[in-house]
Amino acid sequence: MPEKFKKPYNSLEVEGPIYKQWEESGYFNPDKLPGDRPKPYTIIMPPPNANGSLHVGHALFVTLQDLLIRFKRMQGYKTLWLPGADHAGFETQLVYEKKLEKEGRSRFKMDRDEFYKETLAFTQENKKFMEGQLRQLGASCDWSREKFTLDPDIVTTVYDTFKKLYDDGLVYRGVRPVNWSTKYQTSLSDLETKSVERKDPLYYLKYGPFVLATVRPETKFGDTAVAVHPDDPRYKEWVGKEIEFEGLIGPVKLKVIADEYVDREFGTGVVKITPAHDPNDFEVAQRHGLPAVEVIDKFGKLTEKCGKYAGMKVMEARKAVAEDLAAKGLIEKIDENYTHTVLVNYKNDNDVLEPRIMPQWFVKMAPLADLARKAVEDGRVNFVSEQYRKIFFHWLENLRDWNISRQIVWGIPIPAWFKGDEVRIQAETPGEGWVQDPDTFDTWFSSGQWPFATLGYPDSPDFKTFYPTTVMETGYDILFFWVMRMIMLGLYRTGEVPFKDVYLHGLVRDANRQKMSKSKGNVINPLEVGEKYGTDALRMALLVGNTPGADMALAEDKIKAYKLFANKVWNIARFVLSQERTGELIPELKTEFDALAKEVTEDMEHYRVYLAAEKLYHYLWDRFAAEIIEESKGKPEYSESMYYILENSIKLLHPFMPFITEEIWAALPNRKDLLMVEKWPA
Repeated sequence: MPEKFKKPYNSLEVEGPIYKQWEESGYFNPDKLPGDRPKPYTIIMPPPNANGSLHVGHALFVTLQDLLIRFKRMQGYKTLWLPGADHAGFETQLVYEKKLEKEGRSRFKMDRDEFYKETLAFTQENKKFMEGQLRQLGASCDWSREKFTLDPDIVTTVYDTFKKLYDDGLVYRGVRPVNWSTKYQTSLSDLETKSVERKDPLYYLKYGPFVLATVRPETKFGDTAVAVHPDDPRYKEWVGKEIEFEGLIGPVKLKVIADEYVDREFGTGVVKITPAHDPNDFEVAQRHGLPAVEVIDKFGKLTEKCGKYAGMKVMEARKAVAEDLAAKGLIEKIDENYTHTVLVNYKNDNDVLEPRIMPQWFVKMAPLADLARKAVEDGRVNFVSEQYRKIFFHWLENLRDWNISRQIVWGIPIPAWFKGDEVRIQAETPGEGWVQDPDTFDTWFSSGQWPFATLGYPDSPDFKTFYPTTVMETGYDILFFWVMRMIMLGLYRTGEVPFKDVYLHGLVRDANRQKMSKSKGNVINPLEVGEKYGTDALRMALLVGNTPGADMALAEDKIKAYKLFANKVWNIARFVLSQERTGELIPELKTEFDALAKEVTEDMEHYRVYLAAEKLYHYLWDRFAAEIIEESKGKPEYSESMYYILENSIKLLHPFMPFITEEIWAALPNRKDLLMVEKWPA
């Protein structure tokens, strides 16, 4: 028996050297794998944001993807797992701005280039740290092909896609309402917002002959009409007429229009139309040829059009306007407990977004949505979980055009140049007098091209070998943000789907199924528990009981339990290796094990990895250790069967627990190469 088995398994001593051995072997690179491997198997890593530490959600995706790659590598496929990192535009800028705030600085007082360079240095430092953490989790990805979303070749691909969309009439410069963050001074796409419930006063205001309800009296200076439903008999005689009444800063004249947008049950059935500050009102205004008057500026302050209220912030103005309306007898009543939804920045509930009309670049979604729909309907893209297939189709309905402009520094600059009414789309300046669009691309626009961009579309050998990729494994929470965009842009640009299977995992919650958060103190740091209990134990804890698409509960006790399992596997190996290898295989034991291997393989092929993990756990602990080994004691005729079961169990277990299995494999007789490239036993 090898010397190392005379002491307990120590993951801290084993994992670093084992990973180094894997990396130095070159086997992470598909071009350096042994044997003839005609069939490719590709996973493009969802690039983690290069702005902080990895969390337990990252540990889950690393575990799942590494498991699939190790399984297919052992099955003889030409496996590529391509790693990367995302510059994560707006999110990284938020992180870096918070850092600046702590230092008493602000990006608004910095030169644009200076801010960009500082953010780049910050990101590159985090990127290196993050890659070390991926290694710690056992990620057997091909580091020689690693990509960053700001790599020059990626940027070139993104520019080419934008130019093609523009030339095909699928991207346009539009002047329409966008979701504006007054705090961060940028627009956000519909994806980067969320609706939250708030209680606010609902004011019933007197508008000449009408009373109408609104939460936002401060926007009344931008009203360009009042609207009623065309079938509402209460107001039929007013439609098409003009009303005139005294306002807070002078006389007001407004046309009365009829539009089906109006909800007859809300308030009094009359609403004010403020096109510049409500996207629905803007649509109404477009239908009726009404002007849009901006009365709230980009800083969230009322403009000079608002008279004495100019310069006030929205909430301050709301209070002042309401008080003055009441003093003039222009408020009929106030519902103090009106519950409604407001749109906020998805990263900050306190950042209430203001609709703002401004020129932005929009992608027409309907033609791209059709491409994606057909690809899923005809089976070119398969969802592992049927429920997400249904959600995918639901989200494809009524998609609004996608605003891809961001007023941030950190990101890929939009390659649009203006000279008077002329527009040119190209990377470099067209010449003297041309001014570049100061905006950057929405990060989801660039990352939506990730599968074909990372593989060097259109001419590289990698693109021709590994595209379409095999499976996209990621969290269900970014199905709409990212997966849908990749399918659309991949099909549009290459004519082929970017991946064949979509495996969506759920969120990792605490033992009580609560969302993990620092404020609750229930966060599990994957690197810390990996060091404490072993990475293999963490991986098993993340896999067992984790069905595709469902949230899972993770407690430290569960990880600790799989450390005990790792110890059990070590002790099994110690016992078997202490036996002299004699005799022949016992047919019944071989048949039993081979049936298990076949079941595990079928589960893996169909993404039932949680079942495969459980079956291996129970076989090794309850059958092999508790029964077969106990029966074998003092019976040398069992030894050949035990060696057979150990060797092949270790192979089956390798994708799940790669470190301990590789360490045990190194002690087995007759081994020729690393376990990671051994032939799968079924």
